[in-house]
Order: sequence, then C-alpha cells, then structure tokens
Amino acid sequence: MNGVQDMGGMHNMGPIVHEANEPVFHEEWERRAFAMLLLCLGGGHYNLDMARRAIELMPPAEYLDTSYYEHWMHGLEVLMAEDGSLTREEIDARVAQLAAAGVH
Repeated sequence: MNGVQDMGGMHNMGPIVHEANEPVFHEEWERRAFAMLLLCLGGGHYNLDMARRAIELMPPAEYLDTSYYEHWMHGLEVLMAEDGSLTREEIDARVAQLAAAGVH
C-alpha cells in the first residue's frame, strides 16, 4: 500500500505540532465518533481491516484536510452504506440536518 494514509517516514511533510495539554476530545462529536467506532468493532459489525480499508477510500486531499475522528466517521459511513445499515442518502440527509442545526 502506498497511499496518502501511509506517510510514516516521509520527508518534507512539515513539523508535527503538539498542543500543550491537548484534550482527548476537542468537541463532543469526537467523543461520539470514538464510541461509535468502538461499538461497531466490539459488537462484531466490522473489524479493524474493514475500517482501515474504508478509511483508505477517502480521497487524498480530503484525508489530509481532516482530523483523525473525521477519518473514522468517513470509514463508518462507507461501511454502513456498503452493508445496507444506512443509505448514502440517509447519511447525507442527517449530516445536512445537523449542519442546519449548527451541530458539528
């Protein structure tokens, strides 16, 4: 695999900025994304290989411009759409609804 997700050891990617006293979750939705991933993996719905494959489907520019938790949400959206748990249209409608309500 030689995708944007496999950047370990690459040069010229800029410094890693460490946030002093960085919280585990910057926003409440990150906590929920973490919980959803753990529930889906722990419940046997998906496994780590499936989750990684789904994250790796994210377009490279989007991957580089999004956070760790956004990668997880993308992966879960892909997996849920693939197995029919939710349709892409249902996911997009809910995202639009939350955005309209000012929820991140």
